[in-house]
Amino acid sequence: MNWMKYRLVYFLISCIFIGIGIFSLLSWGFNLGVDFKGGALIEYKVQKAISTEEATKKIEEDNVQVTSVQNIGEGSYLFKLGSIDQGKRDDIKKILEGMGGNVEELRFENVGPSVGPELIKKTVYALVISASLILLWVTIQFKSFKFGASAILAMLHDTLVLLGSISFLGHFFGAEVDFLFVTAMLTILSFSVHDTIVVYDRIRESQRKLGGSLYDLANTATTETMVRSLNNSFTIIFMLVALILLGGTTIKWFAVALLIGTISGTYSSPFVAVPILVTWDELGRKLKRS
Repeated sequence: MNWMKYRLVYFLISCIFIGIGIFSLLSWGFNLGVDFKGGALIEYKVQKAISTEEATKKIEEDNVQVTSVQNIGEGSYLFKLGSIDQGKRDDIKKILEGMGGNVEELRFENVGPSVGPELIKKTVYALVISASLILLWVTIQFKSFKFGASAILAMLHDTLVLLGSISFLGHFFGAEVDFLFVTAMLTILSFSVHDTIVVYDRIRESQRKLGGSLYDLANTATTETMVRSLNNSFTIIFMLVALILLGGTTIKWFAVALLIGTISGTYSSPFVAVPILVTWDELGRKLKRS
């Protein structure tokens, strides 16, 4: 199949999603969680098991922002909340006593907003270092800077799609950016590059065995790896959908971020990274002839 014939369509689809994401980022920004803007962490030991969803609903009815409620075992629950005073702490304890009997507060900790800038700085460093190493490694392995740069551009594509999507979901559905989101983003970027390298490796193998233009080799490699890539991605997608539906509030947006990144990464490998590579090669040949 002539996949590369529709390169402009792939680029247009990517531009639409990235454009919506950039609009969302500029208009609404991120819905930052406790890890970034500060708040409270409280650990309670409850006599009887309680429903984390029900506890979240009742506490939010008392005008307290609940980021997450995590069952950490042996009757203990960790609450991530917005900033609260002593009165709200007492109210929360009464709510939990009404649900699970005797309640003991094991830990209370205020999280300052200073955590946010430090985490952002470290995340940016991690992205720059990983992108640089990936660029260097792919360039060395495939003996071409074009391969490495195209893989990095596809990774940037997935980053922008994920950031824009979370901004959009944060504005309309309350998705928050926290430590788990940062973890999900870094995980997805590695998945995206891994999938891209699989296609690149098939292009290199075909180039050695058959020769021919990069355009034709890219079409062949995309066709040969498409089924494998889809099968691999669907197994991940099914698991993430199950986590979103059944995993509870604690990991809901973490799973959503992974799902968005998995779909974007599956798309970007054959329909962003490879078309960029082919387009770059064609432009280079035209410049040499002119």
